[in-house]
Amino acid sequence: MSEPVRSPGGERAGTPSEPVGSPGGERAGTPSEPVGSPGGERAGTPSEPVGKPGGERGGTVSEPVGFIGLGQMGAPMAARLAGWPGGLVVYDTRAEAMEPLVRAGASAAASPAEVAAAAGIISVMVRDDDQVREVARAIASAVAARTPPVPPVLAIHSTIAAGTAPGLAAELAETGIEIVDAPVSGGFMGAHEGHLAVMFGGSRAAYERCREPFGQWADLVMHVGPVGSGTRAKLARNLLHFVAFTAAAEAQRLAEAAGIDLRKLAKVVRHSDAVTGGPGAIMLRRSTGPVPDGDPLREVLEHVRALGEKDLGLALRLGAELGVDLPLAAFAREHFAASLGVPHGNTVPHGDTGPHGDTGPHGDTGPHGDTGPHGDTVPHGDTGPHGNTGPHDDAIPGDVGNRKDENTEVPGA
Repeated sequence: MSEPVRSPGGERAGTPSEPVGSPGGERAGTPSEPVGSPGGERAGTPSEPVGKPGGERGGTVSEPVGFIGLGQMGAPMAARLAGWPGGLVVYDTRAEAMEPLVRAGASAAASPAEVAAAAGIISVMVRDDDQVREVARAIASAVAARTPPVPPVLAIHSTIAAGTAPGLAAELAETGIEIVDAPVSGGFMGAHEGHLAVMFGGSRAAYERCREPFGQWADLVMHVGPVGSGTRAKLARNLLHFVAFTAAAEAQRLAEAAGIDLRKLAKVVRHSDAVTGGPGAIMLRRSTGPVPDGDPLREVLEHVRALGEKDLGLALRLGAELGVDLPLAAFAREHFAASLGVPHGNTVPHGDTGPHGDTGPHGDTGPHGDTGPHGDTVPHGDTGPHGNTGPHDDAIPGDVGNRKDENTEVPGA
């Protein structure tokens, strides 16, 4: 189901639609929610190492596990299951992908149907929605033919369209298989180290069965809701990830024009994000609406608002002086207060008394002049980011910032 790993610049095996390190890019660190927090728990208990076999909670360690799709993500995930007490059976269209796992103690299957015949929990990490459907239907047919006493769980780890997993669950409901979507965040680094985060969409019973085996390669297994919820959470998570990449490029353009060494700036960013938690540190609210008066977060967020609007304004002024267009920064400053949940009341943000003053992003000296992104120098020409030499053909590194507790203070600038 996966493809051979190609040389740098090509798409990788298993999940070529996701750049290397793209799923969240989070490393080891404190999970974003503590054990026992609403909606999900880490694999393991406070007195038990994460993923330690032998727990009496979800599933049993005697239940065999299957893994289909042994690409850049799937292979290291499956490798961490090689010593699973219930046994591991693997399948990939490339026989050579299975060989290291067989040497480590896994059994090789000749087809997805053979995996279904041997395993009670089946993980799938293949390339795209079409391959997910193909594998799921093959497994469902095999399960329907033998009617096992306990319906197997088919866990989809690939990043797919939001409607694919619920659609398969409805389509295959009568076959005796339970479909769950459980995409992962943390990249190939997290897969190798066992530090992935799982966004689990499915029944609570299926979640409990999967927690122990998933805990071999993940240290955060979060139950986010019914089937389909995992993918919706993953798409939101990756939206943040890739928009942040775009913002990073904009910041680099400003720094480059200002004569700053980009490698030194990158080192500062990675260092400070490891301390503050990066964008995730601001994700403290339970809703995106305005923060009411009296909420203990309001004062903190108002402080962040003041810092952010000041610094974004200074960056935009520098960009105007250097002739560097900063559309993301302009958009961020315009929407910053409302996005934090602390909008500026009735004050007009672009008026004479507003926080953006006369030199705001929509003024004469703002970044939307003749050389803006929609003029003659638009970046989407033949050599733009979507061309043959653009970033969609290259491997993109994941985040290197660590995670924070949900009780962390919101960082200042």
